[in-house]
Amino acid sequence: MPSNKLFLLDAMALIYRAHFAFSKNPRINSKGFSTGAVLGFTNTLLEVLRKEKPTHIGVAFDPPGPTFRHEEYVEYKAQRQETPEDIRMSIPIVKQLVQAFNIPILEVKGYEADDVIGTIAKKASKEDFEVFMMTPDKDYAQLVEDHIFLYKPAYMGNAVDVLGINEVLAKFDLDRVDQVIDYLGLMGDASDNIPGIPGVGPKTAVKYLKKYGSVEGLLENTHELKGKAKEKVEANKDQALLSKRLATIALDVPIAFDGEDLKLIPLNKEAVAEIFDEMEFRTLKRRVLGEDAPAAPTANTPAPPAPAAPSAGGQMDMFSQPQAKPQSQPAQMGLFDAAPKPKAAPKQTEAPNANPLEGHAVVAEKSSFEQSKKNYHMVSTAEERQSLCEYLLQQDEVCFDTETSSLDPLKAQLCGISFAYQANEAYYVHIPDETPELAQTVVEDFRAVFEHEQITKIGQNLKYDMLVLEKYNLQLKGPLFDTMIAHYLLSPDGKHGMDVMAENYLNYSPISFKSLTGKEKDKAKDGLFYKVPVDKRVNYAAEDADITLQLKQYFAPKLAEVASEDLMNGLEMPLLKVLEEMERNGVKINTDALADLSEELGAESKQIEDKIYAMAGKEFNIASPKQLGVILFDEMKLVDKPKKTKTGQYATGEEILSKLAKEHEICALILAFRELNKLKSTYVDALPELIAEDGLIHTSYRQAVAATGRLSSTNPNLQNIPIRTARGKEIRKAFVPRHEDHLILAIDYSQIELRIMAGFAQDQHMIQAFKNGEDIHRATAAKVFKVTPEEVDSDMRRKAKTANFGIIYGISAFGLSERLNIPRGEASDIIKAYFEEFPAVKAYMDRVVNEAREQGYVETIMKRRRYLRDINSRNATVRGFAERNAINAPIQGSAADIIKKAMINIAAWMRSENLQSKMIMQVHDELVFDVHKEELEKVKEKVTELMENAIEFEVPLLVEAGVGENWLQAH
Repeated sequence: MPSNKLFLLDAMALIYRAHFAFSKNPRINSKGFSTGAVLGFTNTLLEVLRKEKPTHIGVAFDPPGPTFRHEEYVEYKAQRQETPEDIRMSIPIVKQLVQAFNIPILEVKGYEADDVIGTIAKKASKEDFEVFMMTPDKDYAQLVEDHIFLYKPAYMGNAVDVLGINEVLAKFDLDRVDQVIDYLGLMGDASDNIPGIPGVGPKTAVKYLKKYGSVEGLLENTHELKGKAKEKVEANKDQALLSKRLATIALDVPIAFDGEDLKLIPLNKEAVAEIFDEMEFRTLKRRVLGEDAPAAPTANTPAPPAPAAPSAGGQMDMFSQPQAKPQSQPAQMGLFDAAPKPKAAPKQTEAPNANPLEGHAVVAEKSSFEQSKKNYHMVSTAEERQSLCEYLLQQDEVCFDTETSSLDPLKAQLCGISFAYQANEAYYVHIPDETPELAQTVVEDFRAVFEHEQITKIGQNLKYDMLVLEKYNLQLKGPLFDTMIAHYLLSPDGKHGMDVMAENYLNYSPISFKSLTGKEKDKAKDGLFYKVPVDKRVNYAAEDADITLQLKQYFAPKLAEVASEDLMNGLEMPLLKVLEEMERNGVKINTDALADLSEELGAESKQIEDKIYAMAGKEFNIASPKQLGVILFDEMKLVDKPKKTKTGQYATGEEILSKLAKEHEICALILAFRELNKLKSTYVDALPELIAEDGLIHTSYRQAVAATGRLSSTNPNLQNIPIRTARGKEIRKAFVPRHEDHLILAIDYSQIELRIMAGFAQDQHMIQAFKNGEDIHRATAAKVFKVTPEEVDSDMRRKAKTANFGIIYGISAFGLSERLNIPRGEASDIIKAYFEEFPAVKAYMDRVVNEAREQGYVETIMKRRRYLRDINSRNATVRGFAERNAINAPIQGSAADIIKKAMINIAAWMRSENLQSKMIMQVHDELVFDVHKEELEKVKEKVTELMENAIEFEVPLLVEAGVGENWLQAH
């Protein structure tokens, strides 16, 4: 057994893989740089260093320019789409990162990375090295031999896959490893534009190689072939030999091998810290370099926070008058400006008028957050509180932050309150531990400030603070400014936590909760803050208010720049109070109904389980994809060529089983078994665990999550409660009124997204159909299938309905065919007919995409922006995703804007009428009310009016209302 362990990484393959892993959830730093590819590569590198512990390592890159394969075949890789911009800009940073880890870069002009890795692997295996070629590329399998392995890293839930000789032979069903080259040559490779022999797939390639041994052996025996197979092989002899040569990894690259050059040595901490800081990999930096990681060597790195001594009590001069605003810091030296080795980062391609927080020279503009200027005070006596309150009442705006005993606002007790009204100065009002009565006294001292109608209240995640203060019978009045929501409007896809924003926009790392308590805040036990010594609480708590104030000062002009002030002040801030009230109202759950349903689901699941075992002829773990695949495809042989996952086991996902369910009852039963068990565990058995002490469930509405503007919720996630299946609907039976003299009223918008699309597109046929109260799906089917409305059957209507909603999301012929289970050609004809009959819809889609390309964003009816950084990408896949968002975001976002506006108006009306009824839930386009029976007709009529007239719109916005003893009856 060799004593050395060498890992050779294929950089480009790993970078591509990392990029697409983050493509649906892109990581963008404050400078607008997409960091997903760098982060993914870094995580992969760290994983192999930690788990595999190589003694030697090297990273191979593809050099710029053509290779020897291009010289032989000019069409080699000619059909490949251009490298996505994000990848192209990530490559030099990955190289710098590899250098910072003191890992050699392997790159030879005229040769690809696989040639370099192959050459080194063969040399190393003869010199006491066990070699692992780390790549997801199957072509490397041809290099496997004793002491050389193909190491396919973990990806998207699949485990690491290490292939030696036996694994390669089993995977490809070949007799010799070198036949992998012949296998690739016969089939060709569309991604590399290697032609192969037309019509030869994996099965045929294996058949030829088992009989003839190689491409050459096949070509020498074409007289044994028959029919079209013979014709294709004989007509493509030269092409087959060329393909084999192109698929062969070169082993004679002019690169020397010296094991000492690849020996793993400690990383360069300063260089790694510099890159992690530039990429804003803060968690990764702490994990890799520790809490005492070196700071990036910049010109103006702030000094670390120093504890401030608590102020002496009762000193009026502690409340100093506002100071002159400090001058902005000079431009900070960036990572890529440093000499000599790091090169300049490629400039990000941007559309005009892009996100004001991305690609911006924010460092030069950042507020000066210098520790030496900090002036934080503890306020602990009644006299100091009175003095502070007097100064706060003189301000136009006041920032505050609460310190509490729990992250759950329903359980939280106040530990302290911080205030700031000028940069670099803040006050921590201390509340002695676990004394609710004293907390009430402290809050009362500041009631005049909190309830002042003219003072703007600033905070980060204000809804939490509002819920906590409400427990002390106090309401925030006057204008509000939530920095989390402001940043969400400016950068919908970004991270909105205060710590991240402070580092991004103030160039400052706040004191961490962990540094005080040893625990992460989101994992801390209730009451942990009480254990922090009082003098250490001051800087931590006061700093939060100071940072939040300075973030407000930074974001407010940015909102004005992009004309989002009305959206912020007229919609999102008033909505805060509505959501806070809804969360506090809560909803009652009938636990007996859930218990009965749980028992029913369990019994039904057991019956289905027994039927599955009977059909399979044995018992097995139905929840195990591996065991299920063996039963369905090895033992029952439901299909001849079952699809497999990347790990080699049979694919048994919902899509696969749904297609088989029509012919094989066992697949339908398995899907039913999965649904019942998911309903039982995720909802029926979980909901009672969420009931609070008052007997109600209080969901938490989240304003700053969905980039479209839609609300989301947690604990429970109301948006995900099933509605499509009969059993799923029954969960809603458990949502009931809180008193016998109340009922549940549910009112939801009817086809609001289609109505918005019709209005945006100005499609007169659709507009008129909506105005006439016609069945829009029937009307659509009549036009698409060219029949009268009376001749439209249920199947036509179903197809038209799917097309109507699919068009909003930019559905393709393939997508429509999958949803409707019809041939792709028929789906293509439906889409073509749709656009012929509704040309204005097609014109709208083209127009909004073109506008997005020009300005870099799209807008909703209330000017909410969705920034589309990839709308001009040269990569068709990446660009297509952005184009679909461009079409859908204005429609879905406008629906969100409209229901938010309706909620604000409804809440204001209900408060003015002093009703006993309450608004208790918002789910998608639906509002749910717990209504007193005597107020039912009044609430139903007024809410309907307010929802339908939330905005002025050419297309009528209609709602449907339902009433019942539970949510299911009402819905």
